[in-house]
Amino acid sequence: MAHAPRNNFIAPGVARFSRSAVYAKKGLYKHAKPQAQAAAKDNAADKTVELKGGQKRVVPANKASRFYPAEDVPQPKKSRKAAKAASVRSSITPGTVLILLAGRFRGKRVVCLKTLDSGLLLVTGPYKVNGVPMKRVNAAYVIATSTKVDLSKAQIDEKFNDAYFTKKTVSNKKGSEEEFFEGEQKKAVYPESKAADQKAVDKAILAAVQGVPHLRHYLGASFSLKKGQFPHQLKF
Repeated sequence: MAHAPRNNFIAPGVARFSRSAVYAKKGLYKHAKPQAQAAAKDNAADKTVELKGGQKRVVPANKASRFYPAEDVPQPKKSRKAAKAASVRSSITPGTVLILLAGRFRGKRVVCLKTLDSGLLLVTGPYKVNGVPMKRVNAAYVIATSTKVDLSKAQIDEKFNDAYFTKKTVSNKKGSEEEFFEGEQKKAVYPESKAADQKAVDKAILAAVQGVPHLRHYLGASFSLKKGQFPHQLKF
């Protein structure tokens, strides 16, 4: 007599156990199914068919699907335009005193040294006057004033470019517990070479600032607006 089935029907079309439960009861997971290796597909080449009149037509081996995809996949827009450096306003020239409007040093007055290839401005405080080091700023976030500093004796080397200010990337790979605590204790040390470059550039600028009365106090003072003052109505 045949044994009773492991899974019976409670109602027509409704089994007592699910397929996964029957799979576990029968122990089918113990018997691995032999997997036949798929035959290597030959890379079919395109065919060239001759038509009437001596014309030829190329029939592709892989024909395009007759149906469109159900969901549109966004594709990046192809553009032939090349990125160009932003043009700098005519009021911003080497030696012009600028007012920073954004960033860590917003409200500070700095001296513009030159325009870099990327379109950014190379500025300095000087550091000894207002604590602003030599850095790059966006020309869109500065106000150009009518005050200028003589930079004829200052030597701005060619090494002060965009690559000079790039920071080294640090990997975020997790190491041992000892390396984790060692990383918290150690702080990034400012390179001595950059500190020497800062002093060399500021030395000539400070000499020019000292020759103009009240210019040092002007660079050290922060810019602010009072109630009822509007920047577009002021003359800097």
